[in-house]
Amino acid sequence: MRHVISVLVENEAGVLSRVVGLFSARGFNIETLTVAPVGDGETSRITLVTRGEDSIIEQILKQLNKLVPVIQVADLTEGAHVERELMLVKVATDRETRAEVLRIADIFRSRVVDATPTSFMIEVTGDSSKLDACLALLTPLGVTEMVRTGLVALSRGEKGMVSKSSH
Repeated sequence: MRHVISVLVENEAGVLSRVVGLFSARGFNIETLTVAPVGDGETSRITLVTRGEDSIIEQILKQLNKLVPVIQVADLTEGAHVERELMLVKVATDRETRAEVLRIADIFRSRVVDATPTSFMIEVTGDSSKLDACLALLTPLGVTEMVRTGLVALSRGEKGMVSKSSH
């Protein structure tokens, strides 16, 4: 089963490698991984997506909670949450394809962030399936480069993760 896991950690050297090490030591692949400070400068949020049996993921979550720099761990898959991802895609264009690339960008509510006489760079945000669908339509037109951020996610509602400054 796919799991979206959010880990609030102290912002210090080596924390990411310790968190990732728990997954690799058990032979689990991390499909996407994003890390960024949460605003107070002392904590960061790690969002990762992995696949595995619920019972084994539960063990990993318990072990994550035992790591000293970890403040809080949540498997967002268990409740209502919002997921988003960002993709930048560069498409080679000519006179015949420019209008079609712009139509596709408009359909997916994305935007052109760079344009040259021979290419467009499109920014697409949304859930992973939206990005996949947009990429599938752009690829035959001449995608030359593409990069994705990986998933970010938050649980819905008032309840959230508690930052270090709240302890």
